[in-house]
Amino acid sequence: MDMIAQKRAPIYEALERFRKMRIVPFDVPGHKHGRGNPELVELLGSKCVGIDVNSMKPLDNLCHPVSVIKEAEELAAEAFGAAHAFLMVGGTTSAVQSMVLSCCKKGDKIILPRNVHRSVINALVLCGAKPVYVNPDVDHHLGISLGMRVSQVEQVIRENPDAVAVFVNNPTYYGICSDLRTIVHLAHEYNMKVLVDEAHGTHFYFGENLPVSAMKAGADMASVSMHKSGGSLTQSSYLLTGPNVNAGYVRQIINLTQTTSASYLLLSSLDISRRNLALRGKESFGKVMELAGYARKEINQIGGYYAFAGEKKNGSSIFDFDTTKLSVHTLDIGLAGIEVYDILRDEYDIQIEFGDLGNILAYLSIGDRKQEVERLVSALADIKRRHHKDKTGMLSQEYIPPKVVMTPQESFYASKESLPLEETKGRICSEFVMCYPPGIPILAPGEEITDKIIDYIVYAKEKGCSMTGPEDERIERLNVLREE
Repeated sequence: MDMIAQKRAPIYEALERFRKMRIVPFDVPGHKHGRGNPELVELLGSKCVGIDVNSMKPLDNLCHPVSVIKEAEELAAEAFGAAHAFLMVGGTTSAVQSMVLSCCKKGDKIILPRNVHRSVINALVLCGAKPVYVNPDVDHHLGISLGMRVSQVEQVIRENPDAVAVFVNNPTYYGICSDLRTIVHLAHEYNMKVLVDEAHGTHFYFGENLPVSAMKAGADMASVSMHKSGGSLTQSSYLLTGPNVNAGYVRQIINLTQTTSASYLLLSSLDISRRNLALRGKESFGKVMELAGYARKEINQIGGYYAFAGEKKNGSSIFDFDTTKLSVHTLDIGLAGIEVYDILRDEYDIQIEFGDLGNILAYLSIGDRKQEVERLVSALADIKRRHHKDKTGMLSQEYIPPKVVMTPQESFYASKESLPLEETKGRICSEFVMCYPPGIPILAPGEEITDKIIDYIVYAKEKGCSMTGPEDERIERLNVLREE
């Protein structure tokens, strides 16, 4: 990596030049550098609102970059070890969907684990591709889904040699990685593209002693949430491509759905954050790993909680582990993860990333300090002392293997009817149901509804999980395919 070049931030520099020019705005946005919306200026500051501008020649255009955005893309590609990098302003959802839509058309098969983010299945609704699921292993103590075993991936590839792509999470929300290098090798033997969701793996490109990144493993495309562990503004991400991908075609796919009015606040934040990680990432993520290790040790000494890490590696479904992740199992103190999540926020003013039925995740990144971690540890000790109870009868299973009957697209657009949740057993769902975060569907369009799934949804609602997806906002009814 050319560290002198990485000191550049072309979009940021262009905005600084623009700010000094005192341009008279007869273009959009209509707030005209904030003059028309004083409350917005009060909230965000004049400096911020003053660079909320539209695409213009000196600032380039995200739909067809030829100058400063093109330079920013080239610097990002170099920093991430990619052949090309696209700046994305629709979040990693947009990047994930662009990967799938670039490879798949109606009727194509795509091999993927079922514990993908909803954005992947949304893309299948849009393009009509057929999912071929590799059911991930489950850790029954923790109640979480793991990575894909290579043997399972190999079997599914051999059974579906006409599939066009293999999709991999690297890592999962909990920090678990599959054997990405081997999966890439297997897929490429069958001329399948490898698409990687690295929403939670930005730091793999810049830290040391972390799992392999998608680009280093030889994957064809990767979606990277720069706004998660990378420090850019919310909703800003990168889409990376390898040498055997037609970047011009990918740009066309991105432009099918991405805004033509890209926010320069988001674009400049990507540019500045890439520079920051290229210059200081190794040191910054070293501190994050140290902090996470300290937190795990302190939490495990409380007793009852289990903050898990690399000791779980098994060379297969947990091939590697992201040691920046602070995942904590809570069931042994008699509380669901979502209950601990709510108590931390409501009684201790601590906002963690999410809680599911058995675990919580506290997201550590370059902005965390030891004093905040100590506050979290002390709150968890206090919660155990005040709220500890017997765990009998508590559910832990986070993953229920689906019964796929139809493609997501066929079922999403099919004739449907709304039924009370308890009357849907045996019917085919035509919408999504998930807890958010993490946004992994419990039910996706085209899957059969079972007793286990109904029980899970009812239990998750009772425990306070944020349920999303269905048309009915109370999630008391589900849309199912109408029976002829």
